[in-house]
Amino acid sequence: MRASSTLGKHEDALMAPAEKHPKGLYILFATEMWERFSFYTMLAMLVLYLRDAQQGFGWTEATAIRVYSWYQMCVYASPLIGGWLADRMLGVGRSIMVGALFFIAGHILMAFPSETILYLALGCLVTGNGFFKPNISALVGSQYPPGSALRDAAYNIFYMGINIGAFLAPVVAEFVMQRLGFHIAFAVAAVGMLFSLGIFWRWKRDVVGIDRGARGAQQTSAVDPADAADPMAAIPDRTRIFALLVVFAVVIVFWMVFHQNGSTLTYWADDNTDWQSWGFQVSGVISNAINPFFIITLSLPLVAFWRWLGRRGIEPSTPSKIFIGMLLTGASCLVLYAAALAGGDTGRVSPLWLIGAYALISVGELCLSPMGLSLVSKVAPARMKSMMMGGWFVATALGNKLTAIGVYWKVWSHSLFFLVLALMALATAAVLFFLLKPLKKAMPGA
Repeated sequence: MRASSTLGKHEDALMAPAEKHPKGLYILFATEMWERFSFYTMLAMLVLYLRDAQQGFGWTEATAIRVYSWYQMCVYASPLIGGWLADRMLGVGRSIMVGALFFIAGHILMAFPSETILYLALGCLVTGNGFFKPNISALVGSQYPPGSALRDAAYNIFYMGINIGAFLAPVVAEFVMQRLGFHIAFAVAAVGMLFSLGIFWRWKRDVVGIDRGARGAQQTSAVDPADAADPMAAIPDRTRIFALLVVFAVVIVFWMVFHQNGSTLTYWADDNTDWQSWGFQVSGVISNAINPFFIITLSLPLVAFWRWLGRRGIEPSTPSKIFIGMLLTGASCLVLYAAALAGGDTGRVSPLWLIGAYALISVGELCLSPMGLSLVSKVAPARMKSMMMGGWFVATALGNKLTAIGVYWKVWSHSLFFLVLALMALATAAVLFFLLKPLKKAMPGA
């Protein structure tokens, strides 16, 4: 769903830390949690706001989804530029604060009902994300000395903070929007970002590596003496690049399907989910809290499950976990396909259908997304690490642009729409299945 963690080969570090985490980790945890709260407060409401004829602009679903897809693509591509500027000009600390200020400006501008201001607001949010995201993530690793066993656990703790913010955002947005309207709810997102900036500003001196460029912090924290014995060193560069290109292709399809959560699934939750049967008077905004809830509650049990399999020597490899993730992604769409049929495509159905689909795709996310950047860092040839890291972000951005398939939401029946997504995810899983053996050879130890 969100920034990557390292829920992969080193899960033991999360379960049994032997050292003490530095204060800087908790400062970054709180900073990122409030930033994600602000980001997802806005995103949970965006497509419903654009469609709303009274408070918004009365756009069609297709027009709103086009804007959403471009925005999401730019959000995931912007760290490439923001990271470069931090490396060469601003440094990590200043980049994070500049990003926070752009975020605050963007959220405040969203509170004004003007199409011109809307695009200015989205531009500010994209810019803010570009400065903020790559640098705060790089700082997490810089809190630990080379070879620290706690670094993997740190990223998992950080990932939990992301999802706590992402869970709280739609809940608060729903509450405020129902009582005070969209525009005040957008302003609440700015308040969340003020908390984020305030925490970072107050305790930034306790964050290690704050005055270094992002690249310097990453290089300092990533050097591990054990790398010299890395079995990956025996694999030819072209083989490793091919393996990563396969992973990038899978990532494109996964994010295309997954990030329907902020567009077509929000419309489904608003128009076709019978919340009243459960006694709730809510909009589709609230549905955006379901995925982060499952990420928070299922992360540790899944870690424990992988460890249980690992002790028996049957833990799946990283490529196999990615395959499982795509299977579950396809299965989640099949659940929604069945739900659409049960509702006659236009009627309302029990929230259990939507919750069940989110449960499946959330486990799929945990099988696929958290290993991403860690996998790239392990597999990419040393001379191409930065380029391949950029490739990961480009693949993610392309997947988010392809969420524009949602323009067919009202052209096709809902059941056909979900079936198409399911077939695309399952076809990707099938191709990946036939490539598992060469991928495992290309990624020894992954």
